[in-house]
Amino acid sequence: MSRLHGTKDFWLGALRAEGPAFRTAVAEAPLDSPVPSCPDWTVLELVHHLGAVYAWVREHVVRGVTEPPAGRSDMTGRPTGDEALVWWQQEFDALVNLLDGLDPELPAWNWAPQAKKAVFWSRRVAHETAVHRWDAQTAIVGVEPIETKLAVDGISEVLDTWLPGGRGRGPRPAYGVVHLVATDAEQEWYVRLRGEGMALLDTDTILDSDDHHTRTVATGTASDLVLGLWGRIRFDMLEVSGDAALLDSLRTG
Repeated sequence: MSRLHGTKDFWLGALRAEGPAFRTAVAEAPLDSPVPSCPDWTVLELVHHLGAVYAWVREHVVRGVTEPPAGRSDMTGRPTGDEALVWWQQEFDALVNLLDGLDPELPAWNWAPQAKKAVFWSRRVAHETAVHRWDAQTAIVGVEPIETKLAVDGISEVLDTWLPGGRGRGPRPAYGVVHLVATDAEQEWYVRLRGEGMALLDTDTILDSDDHHTRTVATGTASDLVLGLWGRIRFDMLEVSGDAALLDSLRTG
């Protein structure tokens, strides 16, 4: 089926929705609470991480060049207590305002096999915020799924950006075809694993007579699929047939 395509306005709309939801969740939990979906982090560390991502993107996306920026600053000296939430809000507001007024075609480095344009980062921070909003809500035992259209694009981002960019965390080499089906969006993806590499097959050109040698089919909501790819939920929470171990090779978190 044809793939949905995001736009700058779509991703900024998602960011404007997910940011306040993240802020609400972290305000409800003690900052020293553990984050169940990120076992090594506290809520405060999650706040620091996301705010630092925003600051880093703001620093480099306006340079108008495709060369990589300097490394990120360390996390020392970040505010604590209520000041941490104020700091996060300031970083979030500044990022939204910047991206809103930025030409999406402005040259901007990224680490993926994607066009080196500023709009890449509107997409990236929207998904970063959505996943970490879900993380924050695990600390208050009140998680809500990622909105369906955003989750669909999040699945595509893992498959067309993270994994081809060498940022997968699953076991390799792996061989076979994985078929992902989003039940609430009428969307599907075929991924061919070929050793250390992978290819996202174009479903617009797939014919019913094509033999994909599919070894694994995973079916679930778009939110559950993307959260599985990000390692937030177990794949056995989906409906899986075939070689379930292949799914682990698609993990990026």
